[in-house]
Amino acid sequence: MEGWGIPQVAEKPSNKKIMNAREDMLGRVNKALAVLPERAPLPDWDAELAVAQKLVANHDILEVFVERIKLVNGMMMTSVAEVAAFLKNGGWTKGYCDPVLLATLETQLGSGFSLTSEFDRTRIDDYGFGITRAAGGIAETGTIILNDTLTSRRLGALTPWVHIAVLPKEQIHRTMTDAVKALSADPNVIWVTGPSKTADIEGILIEGVHGPGVQIALVV
Repeated sequence: MEGWGIPQVAEKPSNKKIMNAREDMLGRVNKALAVLPERAPLPDWDAELAVAQKLVANHDILEVFVERIKLVNGMMMTSVAEVAAFLKNGGWTKGYCDPVLLATLETQLGSGFSLTSEFDRTRIDDYGFGITRAAGGIAETGTIILNDTLTSRRLGALTPWVHIAVLPKEQIHRTMTDAVKALSADPNVIWVTGPSKTADIEGILIEGVHGPGVQIALVV
């Protein structure tokens, strides 16, 4: 019909055009940076101005850690017997365990548990809990620090419903600043602050969607 045209479909850019555009953009960025005589230093800040850090400065570090980990819906335990009772009560009797901890925990957990130091990623749903070593903790925020050096299997820490991080008391840092200063050269570091959480557009918070629904710090 006269006056009715066929809509034209925009031509999809080729991969070559996309790559050229990307190279052009990066080239302009590098050109702009090249004229700088030196990069600006990272900004410094006065630790005395950090209110949260002032609040934890004069308190027992373990007491602060216990308080803060509860505030983020995490848990702290100080004995394997306490962990065993919690797991049995929840029906979680099969789990992954760091090979370094296996012999000790098999004995201390007692009968009724099935532990393995091999994580079979094809049978993820079989693991009710995972026990791994932590690289540290942060009292200020109730955070557990994991890394590739000490965390034997990342899937063993992130996929079971219950994750138990074995954390030496002396590795608990008082503040986030202290924790950052103590970071090693490990390429992968995960800061775990309570169970995994997500919220939809209505603000309904759900735990255990992208990771463990129960996060325990076993402080030894």
